[in-house]
Amino acid sequence: MPDDALTMAIPEIRGLAMDACLACGASSSVARSLVDATISAACEGTRDLGFPHLMDYLARFRSGGINGQARPKIQHPLPALIQVDADGGIAQLGFDIIFEDYVKRIRTFGVATFTQKNSFTAGELGYYVRRLAAQGILSIAVANGPALMTVPGSRRKIFCTNPIAFAAPAGPGRKPVVIDQASSATAFVKLRSAADEKRSIPDSWALDGNGQPTTNAAEAIKGALLPFGGYKGANIALMVELLAAGLSEAAWSMDGDNFVDDTKRIDAGLTVIGMAPIDTLGFAERLDRYASRLEDCGVHVPGRNRDRPLPAHVTVPLVLVEKLKHLALSTHPTNDARC
Repeated sequence: MPDDALTMAIPEIRGLAMDACLACGASSSVARSLVDATISAACEGTRDLGFPHLMDYLARFRSGGINGQARPKIQHPLPALIQVDADGGIAQLGFDIIFEDYVKRIRTFGVATFTQKNSFTAGELGYYVRRLAAQGILSIAVANGPALMTVPGSRRKIFCTNPIAFAAPAGPGRKPVVIDQASSATAFVKLRSAADEKRSIPDSWALDGNGQPTTNAAEAIKGALLPFGGYKGANIALMVELLAAGLSEAAWSMDGDNFVDDTKRIDAGLTVIGMAPIDTLGFAERLDRYASRLEDCGVHVPGRNRDRPLPAHVTVPLVLVEKLKHLALSTHPTNDARC
């Protein structure tokens, strides 16, 4: 284990993260949803979107940039469509509240859509589709946020990283196939990590403040991310934008408040489309056989290398553990005691 990291039992880090969320102004339901998603990202998904990203949420709870006491508003305009207004809170809470009902609607109608506006960014997008895959459901999730990425023909920030995630259920004892990737050449958190560690980046990742390709991560943060694959990545970002912001009525990325002022709330959009196989077990078995054939051909099948039980421990950078401990013992700026 690196000297600058600490391995902690899941219950221990969960309790510490919960205490920090509560101390920063989150309600117990908000804290629980956020911590569950954080631990899932740390154990199964993108670690940069686990505990490092939790610190962004905590800062915005304290500044008011996220409504820590949010109460999502839920509507059913169509039997197979659930619309949620996140009330300025986290994206995960609205999904948690409707999850059981959403699964029932998918199984009843074969296909059902969840769409949400007025939340902070969605976090690790694979979290949503992994949960549905555990119920035997295929799904696609898309999300947007404030603009970070330009496109060929422009130097203006047009889209967020506009990620897309997909999961398909596997057979008993197997992890689902999970694809989770941004439309940008890299995720913004990776750019920020490179800047913090003073690492160089590929010149295909971003432009600097003058609109020129750069290998300096700090300069790239002043500029704009680039889409992967040029206009092909830009087209996927546009598709994500129309599904995530257009369908939910969230802010278009280019109209959203940026990440600089953490007192401003972000009106991000999230859309999840769930599909129920006619024969869940049959589909899973067929997928397993096909994935094995692909692996025999040397193809990497995302998620298959995680066919193991969830770990009992998680490794967290020591500096983040110390920050969590400090926040857990603090009080919310506008309150005399923890909520």
